[in-house]
Amino acid sequence: MSEQTPVAVLGAGAFGTALAIQLSRRGAPAFLWGRDATTMATIQESRENTVYLKGCALPARLIAISDLVRVVAESGDIVIATPSHSLRETCERLGALLRPEQGIACAAKGLEPGSGRLAHEVIGAALGLTRSVAVISGPTFAKELGLGLPTAVTVASNDPAFAERMALRFHGDGFRAYTSRDLVGVEIGGAAKNVLAIAVGIADGLGLGANTRAAMITRGLNEITRLATALGAEAETLMGMAGLGDLVLTCTDNQSRNRRYGIQLGEGATPEQARAAIEGVVEGVRAAPEVLRLAHRLGVDMPLLEMAGAVIAGQVSPIEALKRLAERPLRAELG
Repeated sequence: MSEQTPVAVLGAGAFGTALAIQLSRRGAPAFLWGRDATTMATIQESRENTVYLKGCALPARLIAISDLVRVVAESGDIVIATPSHSLRETCERLGALLRPEQGIACAAKGLEPGSGRLAHEVIGAALGLTRSVAVISGPTFAKELGLGLPTAVTVASNDPAFAERMALRFHGDGFRAYTSRDLVGVEIGGAAKNVLAIAVGIADGLGLGANTRAAMITRGLNEITRLATALGAEAETLMGMAGLGDLVLTCTDNQSRNRRYGIQLGEGATPEQARAAIEGVVEGVRAAPEVLRLAHRLGVDMPLLEMAGAVIAGQVSPIEALKRLAERPLRAELG
């Protein structure tokens, strides 16, 4: 496809808007699609998504629109940036509209509720296994990306040509896009880090300090790597942008909704109160049971994420969960 063929971003939340801004910032036309016609008309007229990404102007070549038929007909590749729990529904809406040559890149981080399927598995099931599919992940707060601050991601696909094509559409103007073949590693890193960010937030809400935070991030990365490699991923992927990079970002900065949710729990809020205090989707809440279901099925030990899952589910208090962690038997660091 030509570099001037528009790319469509489906999902007009903060991250979808930021991705669409970056695409059009690179000089090519782009579409930003959202369901609500009134909202999209307002964004198009004001040149700003004041609800989800206030302060980030839309470039002139970015069209905000609610007409999905037009978007798909006039675009080349499609980026899906809706929440992970609505990925299948979005794909099903696309099914009858897509042309065979259009690839799908998914920027949602999470596992499908109920089935625990990875994003590329959901897309393959809904749209066919022959279509080029990629996932985009990395340490990316939407506001910083929307403002044009330096950012780096990984674009993973089992179709190397498609991964490179998508990476080139984003790469430049302070944005670096690396390519990978490891879909599983990139997706597990993106989903599980949200759960660990809640665990780290809980510890910070309890006032346990920087030493504890560093230890939890380190051991949490070990847990996530074990799960990813049990699913066939490469361990090196979890040391990259979609693993360690995203993990550090989400666990240490209060722009992270997952971290802020965990802090609320650590400070004494119930799961319901903590959820009500956070605007937007807290992906780690939905991801926790699916990540842990995978871990149990594969026999992977993930004590930190188990702690987070139990607190999120209201099964134990933060203090009790940390007490159980502290009582675990002595072991070697590696493994």
